[in-house]
Amino acid sequence: MKKAIISFATLFLAVFILAGCSQKTSSKQNITIVGSTALQPMVEMAAEEYQQDNSGVSITVQGGGSGTGLSQVQAGAVTIGNSDVFASELPGIKASELVDHTVAVLGLAPVANKDVGVKSLTMEQLRDIFAGKYTNWKQLGGKNQKIVVINRAQGSGTRIAFENNVMNGQKMVKAQEQESNGTVQRMVISTPGAISYLSFSYINKDMTALKVDGVSPTVDNVKDNSWKIWAYEHMYTKGKPDKATQRFLDYMFSDVVQDNLVKALGYIPISQMKVQKNEKNQVTPITTTGKEQTNGSN
Repeated sequence: MKKAIISFATLFLAVFILAGCSQKTSSKQNITIVGSTALQPMVEMAAEEYQQDNSGVSITVQGGGSGTGLSQVQAGAVTIGNSDVFASELPGIKASELVDHTVAVLGLAPVANKDVGVKSLTMEQLRDIFAGKYTNWKQLGGKNQKIVVINRAQGSGTRIAFENNVMNGQKMVKAQEQESNGTVQRMVISTPGAISYLSFSYINKDMTALKVDGVSPTVDNVKDNSWKIWAYEHMYTKGKPDKATQRFLDYMFSDVVQDNLVKALGYIPISQMKVQKNEKNQVTPITTTGKEQTNGSN
């Protein structure tokens, strides 16, 4: 009888513990973030740091491109859609249903394989390369070597941002397309004659970041639009975010992220910009504080 009582008590305790664990697990807040691979490194690191002090929140961050991020958040499949472009710039996206949380500025630069023999281009030359008018680096003062254009896939925010800032309405030449900044980075390094474009955070010493019109692709040159190839980094929610999501977004705007993580990874805090840009790519001087710009909505 004693054994039966002990067994029953043990069983009851086990059930109680399991029920408690189940309740604890179900109360965890889940935030899923999908989209821009340019913004992905910063959001991943911010999410990792945030979860260290907020054990009740589970944050999953994935790439897929800006088009994927915007379509998924619009469909309600994810909590946040990351994008390098305004939602209104992509067909099929109902920007009025989304709330824009603009967390940083992204500098973009044309990058080439180190051995092409060219370090600087005019904006017109850069445009003509991606339009297919130049086919050999010798035509631009470099090696007698075929130009290999590597593009980002359709729907990539990085591609749209590059087209907006460089192509001036001209169509890009048909070329191989890659899904992520990371893949483009590896291919430019390893492919003779290659040229593409990357966010500043993906540029390293194993490639050549090309000057344009004599201007170097640096953070300081982006701030006053001396370097003209840049875009905003958006984190979109469908309507007003819930409390858990809003707390994480608040963290993205905190000094911890903006003054440390944003700068360390090669992005630019909105508060440091001297100009602003709208969805039509029109640039004007900033007349409001950076803080007031960060939480605008489309």
